[in-house]
Amino acid sequence: MNDTSACPERQDKLYVLAQVVGWGGFTLVCMGLALLNRGITLRWACVCVGSNAIGWLLSHLFRLWIHRRGWKHLNWSALLPRVLVAVVLLSSLWAVLDWPFYQLTVSDAEKMQISELVRFIYGVFNGVWILLLWSLLYFGYNIADRFRRLEIERVHLQATVKEAELRALKSQVNPHFIFNALNSVRALIDEDPTRARQSVTQLANLLRYSLQSGQLETVPLEDELRVVNDYLALEQVRHEERLRLRVDVDPAARQFSLPPMLLQTLVENAVKYGIAKLPEGGEVAIIARCEGDDLVLRVTNPGTLPDVHTETPVGTGLGLRNAAERLRLLGGERASLQLRAENANLVVAEARIPQIAIRASELIPA
Repeated sequence: MNDTSACPERQDKLYVLAQVVGWGGFTLVCMGLALLNRGITLRWACVCVGSNAIGWLLSHLFRLWIHRRGWKHLNWSALLPRVLVAVVLLSSLWAVLDWPFYQLTVSDAEKMQISELVRFIYGVFNGVWILLLWSLLYFGYNIADRFRRLEIERVHLQATVKEAELRALKSQVNPHFIFNALNSVRALIDEDPTRARQSVTQLANLLRYSLQSGQLETVPLEDELRVVNDYLALEQVRHEERLRLRVDVDPAARQFSLPPMLLQTLVENAVKYGIAKLPEGGEVAIIARCEGDDLVLRVTNPGTLPDVHTETPVGTGLGLRNAAERLRLLGGERASLQLRAENANLVVAEARIPQIAIRASELIPA
């Protein structure tokens, strides 16, 4: 019944069907009650159909008026008095138009018992409750349909906002690791041209992956591991033997999904705040495990936090803050990213990535 909906043709068909079923059913009920009360004749059946046809016509004209005057967009305080006045006027008109049918069905003796004024008032009241019921169903459907469309729009808006936030975060993350990689390549140009060419290739792989993954919500862990190997190869140009790597990944976890550049951000944080600050360097460990429908990703590095006795949510460093926010947007409340001190000389960055939530988020229309 909503003429402003996204599918007006479908709504018009639904309106016609509702009118036919509603008024047709009401006519059958009236005839059935008359049959039970005093029997029914062909003339009375025709009169009943004709009277209800007037009601159907008046309700249709009422609907056209509602649409033309924009009543469906009014609030209750403005709509209610308008509907009441319109229903009373239409019921009065219905009672007048129904007068010939009354003359055909009522005997002269019955006419003597009931005055024309009483009959008219009775006809008006009869029309009022019928048209009020029609109005309640009509506006009730439109309110429900409007609410449904608002919910759909809200979901689309949330998906659009989420996509915009993710793109904004990606635009902040990508330059962060690119500039660090460029610095590593620059240091090699004069010292070792052959290795510099190899590093350029590795940097190209990083840039290509960054551009391609920027169009994706998630990527397989296998792809992240490859780009991390290229990144660490570049970092080893600066740190040499001070940077060591250990990879302990469950084979089943390699096909699990995670936000692009998440693992690379964790590894970069481990190198920047762990290895780079220690004269002797240390080991960066990448550990991935499947825990039910969750991928648990840990990156460890030697070093300390400001307070090793407290577990601190990720909140230091733009890269980690963005990674935590991207993970929250994709994975929901079950997703988490924390930086904590495992012991006095070991820092752990742990990400929990629920696969069910990520798969569901990818189905939301943007």
